[in-house]
Amino acid sequence: QVQLVESGGGLVQAGGSLRLSCAASGRTFRPYAMGWFRQAPGKEREFVSGIRQNGIIDYVRSVKGRFTISRDNAKNTVFLQMNSLKPEDTAVYYCAASSGPALSSYNYWGQGTQVTVSS
Repeated sequence: QVQLVESGGGLVQAGGSLRLSCAASGRTFRPYAMGWFRQAPGKEREFVSGIRQNGIIDYVRSVKGRFTISRDNAKNTVFLQMNSLKPEDTAVYYCAASSGPALSSYNYWGQGTQVTVSS
């Protein structure tokens, strides 16, 4: 059994920063990648960032240069540092874990944490 628990969301002004964390549990959990998705009101869920077993990091274009994903393997935790936040970053952010390289391989999901950016 695998569990992903996100935290760190909140309300921040445009230009501000938030740091999300995702703690993974499960003795046999060995994901190909862990990452973050988000879903804004009226929008489709979109991939934000992921970090693979081999260390390769992926970002959606809209956050590149502003967001940084990192991990602490010893603590089975992945982070998303979000800087220079914009109102359009407002969304529920979901931690996810993948069993393969395709986006469809993100099979495990956290409960989501709300990020709201005010102008």
